[in-house]
Amino acid sequence: MNYNLILDVDSYKASHWLQYPPQTTGMYSYLESRGGKSPATVFFGLQYILKQYLSQPVTPWMVEEAETFFSAHGVPFNAAGWHYIAHDLKGRLPLRICAVPEGTVVPVQNVLMTMESTDPQTFWIISWLETLLLRVWYPTTVATQSWQIKQQIYNYLEKTSDDPAGEIGFKLHDFGARGVSSCESAGLGGMAHLVNFCGSDTVQGVLYANHYYNHPMAAYSIPAAEHSTITAWQRQGEEQAYRNMLHQFAKPGSLVAVVSDSYDLWSAIDHLWGDRLRQAVIDSGATVVIRPDSGNPVEIVGKVLQRLDYHFGSTVNTKGYKVLQHVRVIQGDGVNEHSIGEILQAIAALGFSATNVAFGMGGALLQKLNRDTQKFAIKCSEVTVAGEAIAVYKDPITDPGKKSKAGRLALIKTPTGYQTVPATTESLQHNQLGTVYENGVIQQETTFEQVRQRAWS
Repeated sequence: MNYNLILDVDSYKASHWLQYPPQTTGMYSYLESRGGKSPATVFFGLQYILKQYLSQPVTPWMVEEAETFFSAHGVPFNAAGWHYIAHDLKGRLPLRICAVPEGTVVPVQNVLMTMESTDPQTFWIISWLETLLLRVWYPTTVATQSWQIKQQIYNYLEKTSDDPAGEIGFKLHDFGARGVSSCESAGLGGMAHLVNFCGSDTVQGVLYANHYYNHPMAAYSIPAAEHSTITAWQRQGEEQAYRNMLHQFAKPGSLVAVVSDSYDLWSAIDHLWGDRLRQAVIDSGATVVIRPDSGNPVEIVGKVLQRLDYHFGSTVNTKGYKVLQHVRVIQGDGVNEHSIGEILQAIAALGFSATNVAFGMGGALLQKLNRDTQKFAIKCSEVTVAGEAIAVYKDPITDPGKKSKAGRLALIKTPTGYQTVPATTESLQHNQLGTVYENGVIQQETTFEQVRQRAWS
């Protein structure tokens, strides 16, 4: 199937152009997080949507295909309006999008993006594109969750590590590619996570960041074992499997991760890594990262650290916490925002620095969330009818939390943060929402490095 922008829509949108008041010539809508799990969001992912979808011109074949589809689908279709866009406007979408710079951390219940029509004949285009534009909720929500976990890990690093800023970038690794619904989800979600961290096994996420946000290499990984590369040697060959990992990848200054619970994790640590392979690990000059992959993670990580400390020893940093020599631990099973905090609290209580541990997070990072996680919505707040701009809003008595904003909006920065205010001559001079797209053309781009700097400033 060829992608057809017109058909990237909810069915009921096709009949909406007939439902507005006569003489309607303008529409203005906004995007916000109405609340949810996090008190603030990291706005991210709009540039991908603009480049991938809204930069493509609408062509006559798209209109014809849509007309045929909706005729059979049972819904009226504005063929004349779309033909006007395809022919008279040369396929360029008649809308203006203003948005807060990507990577900006904005408290919930604030405007993040506005959309308005630029042609009186196609005011309805704003409602039509809501389906596509609202999907910015997904990368924004992933980036937000990743950002919140980053704060949590960083707090423990500040308490227990000598180099929090130098370590934080590789403390949460993306294992989520297999746990998402599609290749595009892996790209979008994986890229969103990289706003906050620099480690990933989700190749599509790295590629998306590199391509859509102009980065030479947005993330890194290391050689790592999976269970098949260990069990292929059979149980009696477990030592040879580990020894092969050292032979292939353990070089001075390098990192290599080895899953070690295929059979008996404690035996693997005490008799293999900590005994028969101990000197090989030390002589390699590499750091071997042991990965437990089963059991209660809060309990398991602490025990693994204690046993590795017994076999390999540790030093005590300036904060008074132990840092293992030659080895580290990565926990990738049962990892989420709650277990990460519990693990870090537990190992700190045992006297170990957060330096010793990294985390891998999969479906909980990229898939275990939805639009309601941050209650994202796009709502119309102004229409122009018979030449008059009219502020509109919803205020359902059955759910006051869904009350929407009215009129044109601006986002201003105050000494205490961000605030949404009516768009006036004065407020627009301080508006944090800049024009990023107008009439089919991207007006300004941001780099991935700029996004990262905003998210961590």
